Amino acid sequence: MTTVVSGTGVGPLLRGWRERRGVSQLELALRADSSARHISFIETGRSRPSEEMILRLAEHLEVPVRERNALLLAAGYAPRYAETSLDDPAMGPLREGMERLLQGYEPYPAIVVDGVYTVVAANQGIAMLLEGLPEHLLTPPLNAMRITLHPEGLAGRIRNLREWRGHLLAQMERQIALARSKPLRELYDEVAAYPLPETGGVPADRGDPTAYPYFALPLQIEHDGHVLSFVSSISTFNTPMDVTVAELAIESFLPADPATVKYCQGLAAAEGRA
Repeated sequence: MTTVVSGTGVGPLLRGWRERRGVSQLELALRADSSARHISFIETGRSRPSEEMILRLAEHLEVPVRERNALLLAAGYAPRYAETSLDDPAMGPLREGMERLLQGYEPYPAIVVDGVYTVVAANQGIAMLLEGLPEHLLTPPLNAMRITLHPEGLAGRIRNLREWRGHLLAQMERQIALARSKPLRELYDEVAAYPLPETGGVPADRGDPTAYPYFALPLQIEHDGHVLSFVSSISTFNTPMDVTVAELAIESFLPADPATVKYCQGLAAAEGRA
């Protein structure tokens, strides 16, 4: 016996995720230890999948945790994943762990953002880069993309702004393709429309560009008359069981040349942070 699911139910949602991932019904069935016929029945609403099947399909389709809850709700099941505020006492060990990690990156910048780039934690290296920015950009909640790409923000200090801006926008586009996030789309539309500041994108006088070849696109940014070069690395949590944790990302900025190492270490020593 089959149960008819409405056209706005879990079936069309699963089909949308499958098509977004470019996976055929047969391929998904093989991955999920099912049959193409069963997958077809689920997608057309002729069969109501079990909670276990929804989660299995979502896992193989790499559906974000927040959207897995939406799939379960569409099928008439309770959400599986909580969304706990970072201020909750239960998140204490997580907050403490992130703070220790951020401090460990010093004197180099490191930051923690959520799914729409709201800054939830940062170290002194980040504070160094934000010195002198206008108050309206630094009023909580801070947003990393706004601070970076706004003409009155870091954009005017970034020497390779066009390249770095293109990298950030492409990063957001990939995230939008992976998750149906209206707030993220709105943020993208906002920052993509920012004009390039007249002082941005000016090549830095770095001497011989082959002396220290970069292994990744660097962020080249001015600070107090010096041009610093960083490459960024982004870390996320493995197998998150909470929506909040699933959407956190830790981005660290590692020095891309010896001059940046020397400058950051010297600045930290002068401020007693070394």
